[in-house]
Amino acid sequence: MPFIELKSNLAAASFSEDFVKKLCSCTAAALGKPEERMNVVVNPGLPMLMAGSSSPCVMLSVSAIGVTDTAVKNKEHSAKIFEFLTRELSLTEDRIVIQFHALEPHQVGKKGTVMSFL
Repeated sequence: MPFIELKSNLAAASFSEDFVKKLCSCTAAALGKPEERMNVVVNPGLPMLMAGSSSPCVMLSVSAIGVTDTAVKNKEHSAKIFEFLTRELSLTEDRIVIQFHALEPHQVGKKGTVMSFL
């Protein structure tokens, strides 16, 4: 049950419902997870600096159990997600950064318990 959080200084109009659905599909495919397990949030219009510049940018956080725990896996995920974000948002790669967080099953609560017990 991955968590995807996109933060950007781009206006809310840049992130249609269709974009959010495509982001869900892209990240699900990249991580090898079913779309119905994805949790996606987009936070647009934020005051942001990246590399000292307030030019349009995106910070993406990817948190998941079992698929973000090695450099090799995250290199593959990164390539797929960067391709999507650069194409969909017309940003250059230097205006996008992705953070990968490896979660353990006991760190994710669902249905009144944690994933360890589901």
